Amino acid sequence: MSNCWRSRRGTVFSCGFEPGLFSCFGVLLLTTHVLYGEANTNTSVVVQKDAQFDITYLDTVTSENQTIYAFNHTVSKNKTEGVRVSVELLSERPNGPVLFVVRQKQAVLSFQVPLILRGLYQRKYQYTQVGRTLCQPPTLALSEMQFFYVDVSTLSTSGVHYQLRVSRVESFTLQTDKKFTFNATPSQPQFFKYVFPDGEDTVIVKVNSQKNFPCSVMSIQDIQCPVYDLDNNVAFIGMYQTMTKTGAITVQRKDFPSNSFYVVVVVKTEDEACGGPLKFYSLLPDELLDAGNRSKTLDVVVSPAINSNVYIMGVLFCLGIFLSFYILTFLVACIENKRCAHGCCGLSPASPYEYGSFGELLGCVCVCVGGGGYIKVMALFYLYNKRISFALSLSERPLDVVGRCRQESLSSVEEDDYDTLADIDSDKNIVRTKKYLCVSDLARKDKRVLNKKYQIYFWNIATIAVFYALPVIQLVITYQTVVNVTGNQDICYYNFLCAHPLGALSSFNNILSNLGYVMLGLLFLLIVLQRDILHNRALMRNDTPALECGIPKHFGLFYAMGTALMMEGLLSACYHVCPNYTNFQFDTSFMYMIAGLCMLKLYQKRHPDINASAYSAYACLAAVIFFSVLGVVFGKGNTAFWVVFSVIHIVATMLLSTQLYYVGRWRLDSGILRRILYVIYTDCIRQCSGPMYIDRMVLLVMGNIVNWSLAAYGLIKRPNDFASYLLAIAICNLLLYFAFYIIMKLRSGERVLFLALVCILFTAVVWGFALFFFFQGLSTWQKTPAESREHNRDCILLSFFDDHDIWHFLSSIAMFGSFLVLLTMDDDLDTIQREKIYVF
Repeated sequence: MSNCWRSRRGTVFSCGFEPGLFSCFGVLLLTTHVLYGEANTNTSVVVQKDAQFDITYLDTVTSENQTIYAFNHTVSKNKTEGVRVSVELLSERPNGPVLFVVRQKQAVLSFQVPLILRGLYQRKYQYTQVGRTLCQPPTLALSEMQFFYVDVSTLSTSGVHYQLRVSRVESFTLQTDKKFTFNATPSQPQFFKYVFPDGEDTVIVKVNSQKNFPCSVMSIQDIQCPVYDLDNNVAFIGMYQTMTKTGAITVQRKDFPSNSFYVVVVVKTEDEACGGPLKFYSLLPDELLDAGNRSKTLDVVVSPAINSNVYIMGVLFCLGIFLSFYILTFLVACIENKRCAHGCCGLSPASPYEYGSFGELLGCVCVCVGGGGYIKVMALFYLYNKRISFALSLSERPLDVVGRCRQESLSSVEEDDYDTLADIDSDKNIVRTKKYLCVSDLARKDKRVLNKKYQIYFWNIATIAVFYALPVIQLVITYQTVVNVTGNQDICYYNFLCAHPLGALSSFNNILSNLGYVMLGLLFLLIVLQRDILHNRALMRNDTPALECGIPKHFGLFYAMGTALMMEGLLSACYHVCPNYTNFQFDTSFMYMIAGLCMLKLYQKRHPDINASAYSAYACLAAVIFFSVLGVVFGKGNTAFWVVFSVIHIVATMLLSTQLYYVGRWRLDSGILRRILYVIYTDCIRQCSGPMYIDRMVLLVMGNIVNWSLAAYGLIKRPNDFASYLLAIAICNLLLYFAFYIIMKLRSGERVLFLALVCILFTAVVWGFALFFFFQGLSTWQKTPAESREHNRDCILLSFFDDHDIWHFLSSIAMFGSFLVLLTMDDDLDTIQREKIYVF
């Protein structure tokens, strides 16, 4: 039996009459007539119907009638039952929308059909089929009967046909490790409930689909009403991320006081957010667009995450790997020191590589490369003076190149053989323009002055590190806070299938794996410190080999390299707090530093007097980082930027080539053009003569070919990842110079000692494996966050580390090995006089 209802338009009617209510009805009708005039034009008939689940109701609604469907169901405290309301508008062109209001005990849900959803540029898409899952309010009773009502109304004067169906949701409560498949559209979102089982504090929610588009959003929301499950409000609460084929969010129990949460999946109205095309429509005022078929089949599965024992194993594994290098270094030092204590080691008198039987000139020579490679040479007595030493070495050395070097060495030429000039021994223009240079020619400056010069490299990079790292740390903490507060998982490009949170950090494993850079950088500093201390002790004892033999020992650049490696670990960890397009420069800045310092160290080995100062070197590296920032901000698809950068790249390459070829004996002034034309006329036109410094010319020609090719590639391809492109330029130049150095070293009759050879081979192998894992590409900020997640993969080591973490492990070891190569590669020259060491 129907009851009296008050219409939303202010009139009252009854579907049936009872004797006791007749007079009441007459009074109310008279009052309504007085207040509103024509009652028959404003009345709305309200009809309430008892309805049942899983029955389709076909009905018509107009402005003059309103229908209420009454449903009831049993709600249990220990069981959640999902209820879904599905509506379809059958009229093709209704005069107005139909409003559906679902009234529950503690919640109200309303929506109109056709449903209007907005896209980019305020485009409006209409949907005539709408499906919504009701938010179930909690109950304190073990079991109770609850009612809810679906009100249907419209302001359309003509009848609007619709279809209504209320049904229970299958598998509304998700089970651990059980996959559930469902369909969703922009107007028919889906959400499910998950309750944490006992003993599980962290789970991973994975949503997958077989097709990329339409673009969709997955969200994790607390158990509260209303549930935000439309494209225009899904970002209001909880954690959310866009997805194409794959989405994954790690959920912790501590973030949800009710020990349960909703998994919400929404299909977006447009695909632009996922990197898809944006369709062209003619924009007319208030035009409603048909979005077409945007149905998407997805499956969801909730899996347990790792427990605290796996975290402990990951930390211990990481520490164990790098502490083993400390132990290995200590053992090598002990073995070498013990070997040296038992007697002489190193070059034998019968060795084909003796640089003039230097072993015979020193009654007993002990060469110890232990404990950081310390070379201790003890001369018991000299049999001959330097002139006899030179004569013997000149007759026995096989290579004529080094022979010519000796002949032109100022320290080994008889004074009677030439007319003496007052400045012949000091004028650097005369010394450095010789055709064949030896190390002694470029190691004339006071050692104390040079040591102070190169120590500035260390102090400067330490200062740079402090001023660079502090704002970086502050910024990434802000990034992480924004992610945690807003829940927007699209800000950071993690490998979400292997991102293990700890505290406020979303991906602790990616940060922990950078520990190797810091620990191995510190170990390298300790090794360099030991070498530095032992070398200074030798100088204090006035040991002749330390004063006159081998490559001049300057450790300032080595200290700077070790510090840069430690800072690379710190800044890489900061970058991985929230990796994205804007802070990738944090990860690459000190990579530029390391590449630049390694090239400077290679050049300093045989050019100690003319190597760049710390101020000019860091100024150039600052310019590189400046262009890196410009490339990130303006370089994407900007032709003008790439033209300017390519021109600067080529000009800088030519200027550096000139500096290296003339060993610094040229100047950039107003007369440079005239001098260039003169050289071209005399050496190329008037008479065709070859280059004076052939070895240098070969290196510089190869270097120019490589750099011009890289500049052309950048100008043509214009890669989006400008920072990596700039890093590739630095690495290519470093590898080219290193290969040239090794080749020239062997060509000059020098050799590589066993320890240095082991370091070279070991480092090459580790670099190969490291690059393999680097190019796995688990995420990329060159694409949209949704597209990046397509590259996500599960952990592959200890269920804790992914491919990129292994890249961190191996690359830190490879960088440490590369530094050891630079430190030990010229140890074979520690018993060779500097006027007999060739410069290249």
